Amino acid sequence: MKCGLVAADGAVLHRETRPTPREAGGRAVLSALLETVVELAQKAAADGHRVRAVGVVVPGIINAERGTVSAENLAWSDTPVLAELQAAIGLDQQVLLAHDVRAGGYAELRQGALTGTTNSLFLPLGTGIAAAMVVDGKLVSGDGYAGELGHTRFVHGSAAEQCACGQWGCLETIASAAALARRYAVRTGRVVDGAREVIELLAQGDADAAVVWREALAALTDALVMYTTLVAPTRIAIGGGLVGAGETLLAPLREGVHARLTFQREPEIVAAELGEEAGMLGAAWMAWDRVAADESGEETV
Repeated sequence: MKCGLVAADGAVLHRETRPTPREAGGRAVLSALLETVVELAQKAAADGHRVRAVGVVVPGIINAERGTVSAENLAWSDTPVLAELQAAIGLDQQVLLAHDVRAGGYAELRQGALTGTTNSLFLPLGTGIAAAMVVDGKLVSGDGYAGELGHTRFVHGSAAEQCACGQWGCLETIASAAALARRYAVRTGRVVDGAREVIELLAQGDADAAVVWREALAALTDALVMYTTLVAPTRIAIGGGLVGAGETLLAPLREGVHARLTFQREPEIVAAELGEEAGMLGAAWMAWDRVAADESGEETV
């Protein structure tokens, strides 16, 4: 968990990282989250700060109306996260619950690689793949369902693997950081230390790493071409662990998308700028926006 105390002007007053006890089950994950929020509020008070709002962002499908979250990787199924947060910190405290990738996209829009855009995409490539869609200047939520580009099918036939979502051939099964490591291990019988090692092997001329990388790039190119055709972003910011590959990732994506487009508006494809703190910063910005909206009577993003 990335967490911190953030002032209204975006200054990070305190930051820390805590483990997420996924292996202990959904209740343990929720308890760790609640403990973190309470302890951060206590630290803020001890440091002489007033907590105006709490922003919490999580993966999965968020039911904004009910405040529940379903997230397979956290072992949550319709879990009442918002109610638990309110009970832990008090019903009088403002709490914002949002999706982690949309929050990261919002941070990139406010002060990162998407600044100045009105139609753009934040696409982190990590353990999974999801997207934050900016359309006509606003983040698209789709009642909590929007942006799941990783669960669109781009692999067909015998090459398709079953995804954790239940479908076959999802983008996430071939182009996520986790998929690169898994696919290399299956291909070679050699377990590697994540996508980072696959990228290192690629740089060393490893033929199997090259195949796994090439297949991932082909699927990502298909996904970006489809998204560009449908939504016409002017800029796409790639984030997550795979962006550490730099131009090894970005250059072929630019070339592949350029070669495929005919009438479509071609987007810039750049690296995201805020790294692992994007979600935390986005949570803070969204929470501050909620405070400002409540004070002015306006609607929030």
